[in-house]
Amino acid sequence: MAANATIYKIELQVTDLDRHYYASHALTLARHPSETETRLLVRLLAFALHADERLEFGRGLSDEDEPALWRRDYTGDIQQWIELGQPDESRLRKASGRAAGVVVVGYGGQAAEVWWKRNAPALARLRNLTVMELDDAAIAQAIGLLERGMRVTAMIQDGELQLMDDARSVSLRPRLRMVAGTALPE
Repeated sequence: MAANATIYKIELQVTDLDRHYYASHALTLARHPSETETRLLVRLLAFALHADERLEFGRGLSDEDEPALWRRDYTGDIQQWIELGQPDESRLRKASGRAAGVVVVGYGGQAAEVWWKRNAPALARLRNLTVMELDDAAIAQAIGLLERGMRVTAMIQDGELQLMDDARSVSLRPRLRMVAGTALPE
């Protein structure tokens, strides 16, 4: 954890009706000085979308060998490797060889669109890769929920994520670009 990191304590209640996963998670996220609020929020959203008792955050921006989030089984094998933003195709190839499943949670509007168009043909060779993209307008709304000490509920139903605190609610529907190495129609 960086010396100047801003610490966020988050109580996240996950109700995932699509996967039948229901649990509460006490999370501590360290926001490195070079990390934007948007990326921090996307880390939280990625956790909510893939919540599991074994899902954990990687060491952060400075560690090249770890993803933003990952889930390992009881033997230490990597079951799920989750990257954020627009990762390098070679990094995803490496992750694909190390993990049973790899997920990219993209964000960044036009930059994400350019990244997808440039990398989609090469990514189609990775049969264990899923690519999804979060809408920038919805992320901007959800940033209003972000506080250093917060309690939020994430309800997922029919592919839509509803993030709620005591007073506000934001809906996000991740756009699936690729599932198991197969690009989906626009």
